[in-house]
Amino acid sequence: MAVDAAPPDAEPAAGGPGGPAPRQGRRARRVGPSRAWAVPGLLVALAVIGPLVVLPLSFLPAADSGAGGELLDPIALALLPPALGRSLLLGVGVAVGTLVVGGGFSLLVSFWDFPGRCWLQWALVLPMAIPAYVLVFVLVGQAGYANPLQSSLFGGGLELPGLRGPVGAIGALTTVLYPYVYVLGRAAFLGQSRQSLAAARSLGRSYSGAVWGVALPLARPALAAGAALAVMEALADFGAVNLLGYQTLTDAIYRVWYGAYDEAAALQLASVLVGLALLMVVAERLLRGRARFHQTLAHGDAVVPVRLRGARSAAATVLPCAWLVVVFGFPVLQLLAWSVETVLDGQVADRLGEGVFSTLLLAVAAAVIAVLTSTAVVYGQRVAPSRLGAVAARLASVGYAVPGTVVAVAVYVPLVWLDRRLIAGMEGVFGVGIGLLFTGTVAGLVGAYVVRFHAQAYFSLDARMGRINPNLDDAARALGADRARTLRRVHLPLLAPGVATAALLVMVEVIKELPATALLRPLGRDTLAIMTWEATKDARFDVAALPALLIVVAGLVPVLLLTRLSPSGTAAVDPAGPASPG
Repeated sequence: MAVDAAPPDAEPAAGGPGGPAPRQGRRARRVGPSRAWAVPGLLVALAVIGPLVVLPLSFLPAADSGAGGELLDPIALALLPPALGRSLLLGVGVAVGTLVVGGGFSLLVSFWDFPGRCWLQWALVLPMAIPAYVLVFVLVGQAGYANPLQSSLFGGGLELPGLRGPVGAIGALTTVLYPYVYVLGRAAFLGQSRQSLAAARSLGRSYSGAVWGVALPLARPALAAGAALAVMEALADFGAVNLLGYQTLTDAIYRVWYGAYDEAAALQLASVLVGLALLMVVAERLLRGRARFHQTLAHGDAVVPVRLRGARSAAATVLPCAWLVVVFGFPVLQLLAWSVETVLDGQVADRLGEGVFSTLLLAVAAAVIAVLTSTAVVYGQRVAPSRLGAVAARLASVGYAVPGTVVAVAVYVPLVWLDRRLIAGMEGVFGVGIGLLFTGTVAGLVGAYVVRFHAQAYFSLDARMGRINPNLDDAARALGADRARTLRRVHLPLLAPGVATAALLVMVEVIKELPATALLRPLGRDTLAIMTWEATKDARFDVAALPALLIVVAGLVPVLLLTRLSPSGTAAVDPAGPASPG
């Protein structure tokens, strides 16, 4: 029987006659120091989600605008229909493409065995390490739209019809986003029971028919979740669609922000884009809710892949290998060739060292702050769980579903308001003029990163905290440790792997992040992503090659970590093929 251990300095709850009821005593203790620890977590969660509140306020007409009660800004009204149509087309195309590619490969490596399967099942995740704008950089350089480098792996310009437009955008984003579907689909397939397929086989279905009719419907929620993640990433993409001249909502927000300098129009377009992202979340939840299938691995044996032979075995090996060579091997080798040529010719960008330093500085700062904010939220929920705290924690994680352009625009507005108030206050009280402290500075950009990637750190630490036995808290409190000491001496050492993972994930995401950096970067502070993007726009592929290669190398770190933590799927293989149910 578990007993709640009270701190030594707490008043004992009277349980005898004339004393307060035990329930009142427990409530009194909860309102004390434990409840106080939940306040910082709640404030942090509200601060992270706070900037996004300004988006719907953009539809309210300003008092001095003279807009005559119009709901939409004229510029937003002109750009919204075509940009929204292109975004919807892009989302549908990426959903179909990632389901076909990711779902097909996950089925192949989960239910059939063939030469090379052991390494292909993790190698198929590698394209996730290449940001879409880096892949487009390689394709544009090879296609000869602008003066490509001399050391092309194909010896010259590569003809890629339809690269600029919806086909090219959908193809490029599908190539780098299908691992979302692949990873979740493969995990769902590996969690299924062999008895389910055996039951279908006993009813006369072939092995392929049983996989198609039983295993695939069971994995539909996971596949839908992977497709929803891919679509949200596609809607959030800015670099690839901008380089391909495909003007989606993200590109429209950037053009309004830097071209027309219309803050209201940018906020309204950003609100529409957030609505699309949230719609994808709701659609995925509805699909998962309708598919009420249950995994039965706990009551049976894992699926044993069936060995393919002959031409089928050769095709199963050649197809994914050829895919990886085209979508991963070729771009990486081309970047390496261009980078070597750049170094040998002495054409390395003069500010590459500064770009690497700025990138690492921003990544480390954002990772540290995100880990601190996530720890505050997670620990506050552990010591004083409440419905309000849980809702605030979940809302704070919504930032990852919000595109970087939207986060940048949403963060900019409160930063400008805060800077104006600080400048006016300092001049009015002390007569001292100060410059901008947050707008256009590293502090503002790091704040946007934290809003965008707080969820990465939060979910990593929350999962790790859930594995710590609550009895350790009671034991520490019984020995006289207060909440701060318990966190420092008990939880933080046990959270160390989760902290390292959270920091690593946030750092890599910051290194690859382009739209938020492009909109909020301080003057003279170009990151690797900005250097790659701007050099590619100007057809300076020699300058863009080395920064792009460094981004890909950084992106490989979490991918390799993901493959290390994912199910190995190295179960025994059935050498006899699809035998009879008996």
